[in-house]
Amino acid sequence: MGALLKTLQGYFSDSQTAELVFILLTGAAVFVFALGAFAFALAVADPLRRRLGQLGNAEAQSEKGSAADWVRPLARYATPSKEWERSRVNRLLVHAGYRSPQALTLFYATKALFTASLPIAVFLVSPFFPTMTTGTLVFAACAAGFLGSIAPSVWLDHKVKSRQREVRASFPDALDLLVVCIESGLGLSSALQRVADELTVSHPELGTELSIVNAEMRAGVERTQALKNLAERTGLDDIRGLTALLVQTMRFGTSIADALRVYSEEFRDKRMQAAEEQAAKIGTKMIFPLVACLFPSFFLVAVGPAVLRLVDVFKQMPH
Repeated sequence: MGALLKTLQGYFSDSQTAELVFILLTGAAVFVFALGAFAFALAVADPLRRRLGQLGNAEAQSEKGSAADWVRPLARYATPSKEWERSRVNRLLVHAGYRSPQALTLFYATKALFTASLPIAVFLVSPFFPTMTTGTLVFAACAAGFLGSIAPSVWLDHKVKSRQREVRASFPDALDLLVVCIESGLGLSSALQRVADELTVSHPELGTELSIVNAEMRAGVERTQALKNLAERTGLDDIRGLTALLVQTMRFGTSIADALRVYSEEFRDKRMQAAEEQAAKIGTKMIFPLVACLFPSFFLVAVGPAVLRLVDVFKQMPH
């Protein structure tokens, strides 16, 4: 600051004029700095600018390439050549809740990575087992590669069954709520949205699926197609039957409330029959635990003393 004041005094013969110019320059600098700080704070606090910045960052990241783009060359080695096989895996991924376009690529990339990395891991840990022969090492590497190739498929099947079990368990509650909403005077779209909102906490999977159906309807998709998409995403026969009933009801113009009430009663009867079927299987399923656990103890208690007495008798017999 002192150097600037001396420079100004060199340009102006009057020291007071130099000091006045110095004060004006200092005030202008402070004003510009304060204005810049205020504009920066306003930009940070403005939600519109923040959202635009996020979109710009997302676009820049997408231009750089997503994870699927990086692993696509790796997925090429595990992707089957048959279209029906890829369609089957893609359908399983949708049933498991993975609806991203890159899900299929990431799945096959993971499969290829596991198939290649597990045998390498076996060779890396082989120095810790010096007694292992070459044949055993090769067999362990092949077994690890086979395990790595089937592990993603096994995990995917487990994920599909787990999600379908959760959706199936929450379907009766959703059906009863839907019947109540329709009978109270709500339309189908409003009833689906209300049921989705109610199921968000207790049954999030089915609540999300119903929200997607309502979003598709609002976006302009026909109600019949949105309901068919719901059946395809879940893969459950119960929901497929409900969607077929709703499509038929809307096509012929009959009462949706009456159709849902009849379907709800039939679904309760179906659940009761399924419960009775499971109860009837208990007797057959209990045979194996009884044979494995109870019968050895029973024979030990019932026949054991007699066997011990026979042993004593044979010991006392003269040779």
